[in-house]
Amino acid sequence: MQTFTSQARLESALAERYMIQLCKHFRHKLPVACEPGEGRIEFGSGVCSMQARENVLTLQANAASEEELARLEHVVERHLLRFAFRDAPALAWNRSPASA
Repeated sequence: MQTFTSQARLESALAERYMIQLCKHFRHKLPVACEPGEGRIEFGSGVCSMQARENVLTLQANAASEEELARLEHVVERHLLRFAFRDAPALAWNRSPASA
């Protein structure tokens, strides 16, 4: 089974706060793990893993198809930008070649 992956970075002094907000927001509907500096949200279409380190939030999205990956990126980005509206961040997803 192929896996499609992409990563994005958000530079902000509030990186860990945004990660925690994402986890709290989705934990009412989805399986979520959140501990200091690390987060993971399991969506029906894939998984978003997060790391907050020294003012940088790194997001990694994994899905079984390009369409599911695009949908996952969109959902995570839309919610993250809603929480980070004061920073008005630009979030660019960088896709990796599909792996088997």
